[in-house]
Amino acid sequence: MKQKLNNPWNVFALGVILLTSIFFLFRIDLFPGEIITKNKIYSCDISLSYFIGMGGTKEQFSNIESFHLLPKGYALAIVILFGFPGLIAYRLHLGKQKKQNLLENSKK
Repeated sequence: MKQKLNNPWNVFALGVILLTSIFFLFRIDLFPGEIITKNKIYSCDISLSYFIGMGGTKEQFSNIESFHLLPKGYALAIVILFGFPGLIAYRLHLGKQKKQNLLENSKK
């Protein structure tokens, strides 16, 4: 298992899966969006769990016609879901590269 976590691509994939499951399964109102009701449009932070039907009861969603993320919300979602795992995987790659360079320099 430790060998698999040494591969930056595996770390990236695991990070994306972990963060995606957290933000889609739990109600974390973090992403800027709009909730459209029959009478009004509300600009507020919404959760990604709303998009798969979780995060609320039918009574809470009875008056809501639709909801969507704003461009700022899409950008934040991309940065959190793909950017953070990408940075961690890149850091792992740089650490492995530095270790290889030290081994090559010590052999010379």
